[in-house]
Amino acid sequence: MIQIALVDDHVLLRNGLASLVNSFSGYKVLFEANSGKHMIELLDPNNLPDVVLLDITMPDMNGYETALWLTTHYPQVKILALAMLNDERSIIRMFKNGAKGYLLKDSKPQELKAALDGIVTKGVYLNKLMCDNIMHTMKTSPEEDADIKKFTELTDQEKEFLGWACTDKSYREIAELMGTSLRNVDETRDTLFQKLQTATRVGLALFAIKHDIARL
Repeated sequence: MIQIALVDDHVLLRNGLASLVNSFSGYKVLFEANSGKHMIELLDPNNLPDVVLLDITMPDMNGYETALWLTTHYPQVKILALAMLNDERSIIRMFKNGAKGYLLKDSKPQELKAALDGIVTKGVYLNKLMCDNIMHTMKTSPEEDADIKKFTELTDQEKEFLGWACTDKSYREIAELMGTSLRNVDETRDTLFQKLQTATRVGLALFAIKHDIARL
């Protein structure tokens, strides 16, 4: 059973989310908190949540601070940010502070379920909202010239792998789609980690999104 913590200062919304999450097969709400500080008080190191649904705007300790604290102290706990508005700066800041996904609070139940499934099974949920904002920000980055040089030096196989890295496909599934072995895919991934100076699939996905080769 996947355990979820809900951190939001709006009681009615939080209670509604709790009912919704508990209705999903394989998921249950471990606890509810009204702020980052309250969450820290409720956390049990011996029984941590798998995913924290984290509101951004809260009193005492907001979502940015809470995400950074969680990433520092319990990096194994995944964070799905929840927000009222599609704000580019909020998305990027939450992502930099450790969030693995970002959803608007008016999202449909099936998207919340998809986000939870993606974070649990793949470690990240990259929906169109998040990708569009990250891509826009990264395209205006001062490191763009260096990234373009890295891109031009990639092989066709590496570019194809990067495209699939943005999806929810497992590495075994990517190997099948590319018509190669899992070992070859693992070697391609590790080579890209070195070439692109990143250590996560999220980093690879962001590079692919920036260079318009993502299979979204």
